[in-house]
Amino acid sequence: MCSPSYRLAAAITVPATGEFLVVRQPPPPSPPGEEEEDYRRYVDSDLYDLPSATLGPLAGDRRAEVVISGADSIADRLDLSRLDVSAALDEIFNQFGLPDGMRGEWKLLKYVEEAEFGPDAGTNTVVIIGSLESKLDGLQATKPDVTNSDLVVLVEDTIPEQSISQRFVTSNSVLRVAESCRWISKDSALALLSEVKPCSDRIGPYTYIGLLKSELPSNWTAPPSLRIQLADLVNSLPKKLLVLVTHHHHDHVEGLSVVQRCNADAVLLTHENTMKRIGKVGNWSSGCTLVTGGENILIGDQELQVVFAPGHTDGHMGLVHVNTNSLIVGDHCVGHGSATLDSRAGGNMKDYFETTYKFLDISPHVLIPMHGRINLWPKHMLCGYLRYERLRLITSPGFICILQVLSLRTIFGFFHSL
Repeated sequence: MCSPSYRLAAAITVPATGEFLVVRQPPPPSPPGEEEEDYRRYVDSDLYDLPSATLGPLAGDRRAEVVISGADSIADRLDLSRLDVSAALDEIFNQFGLPDGMRGEWKLLKYVEEAEFGPDAGTNTVVIIGSLESKLDGLQATKPDVTNSDLVVLVEDTIPEQSISQRFVTSNSVLRVAESCRWISKDSALALLSEVKPCSDRIGPYTYIGLLKSELPSNWTAPPSLRIQLADLVNSLPKKLLVLVTHHHHDHVEGLSVVQRCNADAVLLTHENTMKRIGKVGNWSSGCTLVTGGENILIGDQELQVVFAPGHTDGHMGLVHVNTNSLIVGDHCVGHGSATLDSRAGGNMKDYFETTYKFLDISPHVLIPMHGRINLWPKHMLCGYLRYERLRLITSPGFICILQVLSLRTIFGFFHSL
């Protein structure tokens, strides 16, 4: 198996204000010449995260010039001295106008090893933290009216935090470094995560893992056996347990026997069409509640909403975590490649199109497939699936002449009438 790649994320803080710097992340590129109105009106909201850069290896016997305090705690899994931390930091500084070569004291926050989703080896992330001094010496001016005098970082309490961008100030001028950067406090970042609204700004995973989820241990690794891991998880949960099954395929219900063995009072939530087929691939003799979509589930202060999402199968279900506007899509989408439709279990293209548009109208902040990585650009991903399925339709024998001039909505309407 190939080796993983690495990425460095930097939490640049101002201790005096308790704020840190986040950068607006670029969305994935759209296909060239994309003109369809169906796609252009679905745009993901802005995503802000810690600045990051590729962390490449050093050539030969060279050692990293930058010392990361605490790096020895992960030395058995990663030798940071063999990676070009200096080049990665220079790339990060360039994102918001700081000059190459600026250095300070850096401390390791987290080392996160990505799960093996395939087909590549994934990307492991090193998250570090450093403080930005209120006075920075030797910065080069990037505007004609800014001299080479000392510059300081200014965070103005009178300006709403949402509109603050990084600024460097001399005695007689203000240089706006980058509109895509912004200072934010932990409380404000947590508010964006806990008071989620569709189309509102979002906080990315590096910020959450590095600064907001401090209880996540840096040396966390999954247990070797998935069944043991599942049993440990079920045993740690309250006895009043609800288990939502998105559909009946073997890889989604194989663990039901473990759940039932550990908690005989667990209740299964699924669609009627799925429940009819579960008996063929897995045993479940405990309680079952049939759902059809639209049901709200309240667990403490957390709210979930069931979404009927046929297409992959005729009983396929999705789930929205309302508090974070995260959408679990089951096998409607996968992390890599294209989804399949199980025609033997009622899967069909008409339902798949309809469900995809339903997901787009939900306007989720995060899309969580059951196979592969989570996706932080849900609308971009869902439109990509529509493009692919449309391409398959218009290039199919017998359909190429009649369908190549139709819009996606027209194609969907055609199949809906069959």
